[in-house]
Amino acid sequence: MRCLVFSDNGDNAGEIISYFYKKMDIDVICNDSVIDYGADNVYKYSNGFSDNLSEYLLEMHNKNKYDYIILSSTNLGRQIAGIISDKLNEKCMPEIFSFEKNGKIVTKRFFYGGKTVLEEETGFKIFTISPGIFEAKKIDKKSNLTEAKLNSSKYKILNEKQKNASGNDITRAKIIVSIGRGLGSKENIEKIMPLVDALHGEIAGSRPVCLDYKWLPEDKQVGLSGKKVKPDLYIAVGISGQIQHLAGIRNAKTIIAINKDKNAPIFEECDYGIVGDLFSVVPELVEKLKK
Repeated sequence: MRCLVFSDNGDNAGEIISYFYKKMDIDVICNDSVIDYGADNVYKYSNGFSDNLSEYLLEMHNKNKYDYIILSSTNLGRQIAGIISDKLNEKCMPEIFSFEKNGKIVTKRFFYGGKTVLEEETGFKIFTISPGIFEAKKIDKKSNLTEAKLNSSKYKILNEKQKNASGNDITRAKIIVSIGRGLGSKENIEKIMPLVDALHGEIAGSRPVCLDYKWLPEDKQVGLSGKKVKPDLYIAVGISGQIQHLAGIRNAKTIIAINKDKNAPIFEECDYGIVGDLFSVVPELVEKLKK
């Protein structure tokens, strides 16, 4: 089997290649030189937009007749998936996090905002892949690197304005302490930071904390409309645990919840739960950690 992978994010491309390595032969179209993960060929592009990249993917597919086309679920990846799905008259399976072939293809993806996992047999040939599907692993094999020659795009960037980033990328964090509305106010964040520092972790928050109240920057939001994280340890402090938030922490290895409401949905999803006032519980945890 052969597959064509597209990603405009080098880290995510590495994850996808590592996941499918040894499952099938892989060619990759990417804006980064991801030659260390096991792909046969890497076609590195620049000045790529949805129109000229879609044309290039279709040309590659028509030439090589790939069994599957797999795209990173970024904004650009989803745009291209829609275009090539229409051009090839093939349905696209979105946001999968598992792909296994045992006679038939069986995929898994979250449904109902992350509350349910759908396991489906499918004959689809186009898939988008959620970030974090697998840990990217470099190998000794080097891919053949070729410059992708794209046609001119009808789009042109007139101006770029970067969002303000604050600190480290939470998607790479091994330990995250995440706060919710239960914290009460922005000023109370300083009462949580000793726990973050003691664990050498990163601070994050729910949608209301980051978008509604703006207690934390937008890039610290965890959830369906924020970032999906996969830390070794995720501590939810004052977070009720709505399905939109849970969708962002499905890949966390261990989840600890601290909430005074014993009926909070987060307690149905966590590995360990502490029912109590966070302003009492957090200082006690910090003291234990110091010892």
